[in-house]
Amino acid sequence: MLCLFGQFCFGQMLRGKPVHGQVVNDSIPVEGGSVFNMNSKVKTFINSEGFFDILAKAKDTLFISTISFKSRRIVIKEEDVMAPLLVLKLETVANRLKEVIVPKAIKPNLGNIQRIIDKPYFDDAQSSPKNRIMPNDGSIENGMDFKKIGKMIGKLLFKEGPKIKETNFYENFSEAACKSAPSNFFTHTLKLKKDQVGLFLIFCENDSKAKTFLKSENKFELIDFLITKRKEFKD
Repeated sequence: MLCLFGQFCFGQMLRGKPVHGQVVNDSIPVEGGSVFNMNSKVKTFINSEGFFDILAKAKDTLFISTISFKSRRIVIKEEDVMAPLLVLKLETVANRLKEVIVPKAIKPNLGNIQRIIDKPYFDDAQSSPKNRIMPNDGSIENGMDFKKIGKMIGKLLFKEGPKIKETNFYENFSEAACKSAPSNFFTHTLKLKKDQVGLFLIFCENDSKAKTFLKSENKFELIDFLITKRKEFKD
């Protein structure tokens, strides 16, 4: 009996000690996701308050994966194992605007406006464009219609606006897969259990081809890749 107890304790030492941790983002607990010990191949899940428990030892690598935040790898230190609570911070995934294309400045074509402006008018006693008998209404005699000219220039200036070309890049493979695939793709098409999805995405991410699917335009190639990797993944 004593021998069996000794073997059990030795086995626990090899696997590591229980590490109690919490995953946060700017002091706010991260709900859902998983923590995977890449050395012992042990996996645990993050609860609704961001807490998790996992066996680990110094120099083990933990992989934290969630859908809404950037995945993170951390190498466990001796002080992390001994700490009463290991706090792990994740960064928010941000879709940045990659490229903005602005066309050349538009020069308005005023046509023959200047010729019209410079055109002389008759102003004699018999054919004056201004009625000299009526009192002055405050307008400028022989003046230009600035309102009409302003509308003409406005149409030319604002005919076309700058074109913006937007190219989205996902921060990691897990985000690319979850946003490219339909909501029931993993459970219905790939026949995975809900608690297997996180581990399956980690399995796919370890493939060197995974980095080629971070562009949103590679959606269909990514779906084919997931179907192929499902055949290699064992339940």
